[in-house]
Amino acid sequence: MGKNDWKKREGVVFSTNPNFNYKNDAEEEQAETLPPQQQKLIVAIDRSGRAGKQVTLVKGFVGSEDDLQALGKMLKTKCGVGGSVKEGEILIQGDFRDKLVQLLTAAGYKAKRGN
Repeated sequence: MGKNDWKKREGVVFSTNPNFNYKNDAEEEQAETLPPQQQKLIVAIDRSGRAGKQVTLVKGFVGSEDDLQALGKMLKTKCGVGGSVKEGEILIQGDFRDKLVQLLTAAGYKAKRGN
């Protein structure tokens, strides 16, 4: 365990057991990425908490963070806009639902347009 490892343990009760080993939930990440044919992605639009600006969300990706970052970069490049990858979702600035569904199905993903 690291020197400042205690900072990541919010809400943990102290244990007097000398053999107790704390397991961090953040370390348990999905290591294996499903193939594109088995992914079921939902492309939706969201305005809440963004001062009325529209962003297109791609939800439902199952896999590692690196693969999600790569998919997000590919989608941002093809659309020619900015965006980010946060909390397992890809955010694309603007309303690109139809274009993203076409790009994802062309890449082999099962994509469905949400709201």
